[in-house]
Amino acid sequence: MDLNTKRKVTEYLKAYVSDERWERLNNVLANRTRHITVVLEDLYQPHNASAVLRSCDGFGIQDVHVVENRNVFDASKGVTIGADKWLTLSKYNSEESQNTRACFKALREKDYTIIATTPHEQDSNLPNLDINDKTALVFGAELEGLSDEALELADGYMKIPMYGFSESFNISVSAAITLYDVTSRMRNNRSDWGLTDDEKDELLYLWVKQSIKAGEELEAHFLKTL
Repeated sequence: MDLNTKRKVTEYLKAYVSDERWERLNNVLANRTRHITVVLEDLYQPHNASAVLRSCDGFGIQDVHVVENRNVFDASKGVTIGADKWLTLSKYNSEESQNTRACFKALREKDYTIIATTPHEQDSNLPNLDINDKTALVFGAELEGLSDEALELADGYMKIPMYGFSESFNISVSAAITLYDVTSRMRNNRSDWGLTDDEKDELLYLWVKQSIKAGEELEAHFLKTL
């Protein structure tokens, strides 16, 4: 379906949502970004996976890239509280290819600089991380961290400064701290971090349907009238 038709569907479905809901959808869209994106490599604990998704939604990150080399990504609905349905999830789980490499290739084609988050590299502390370019932040599995392939292929490394005996934070805590820092700096220092009008209209079309119990049925009925 082309974008103009989607816009017509959105306008039709608007009558089935409250004014408050319509305003909320548009306010959230106005704060969504693709300047920063998140990559999750081989997370296996549903609680952590879901907590990261909830943080992504809360800090306005629209796209999350999920690499499944050894572990299947399983988000717990009880933790996300539905946050995952407002995100754009891209999964890389082919049995015949190197999924981390495929993910990074796709990101570079969209002009992302890929930053591996790891306490073992000295490239940059979080507050000093340069986010002038579109940036993909890569988080690894709970115990093993990022794969050797991810570390080898990354464009740079970032760590959160630690001042205690622990070497690192839990993955979900690390993601939340990182996203708070980078999105705050992004919003304060840039004017081009938001979605384009076309991107907003694409998402609004999906979000309005998701906000209505019979969204798919109403859409099908409307399309027959075109």
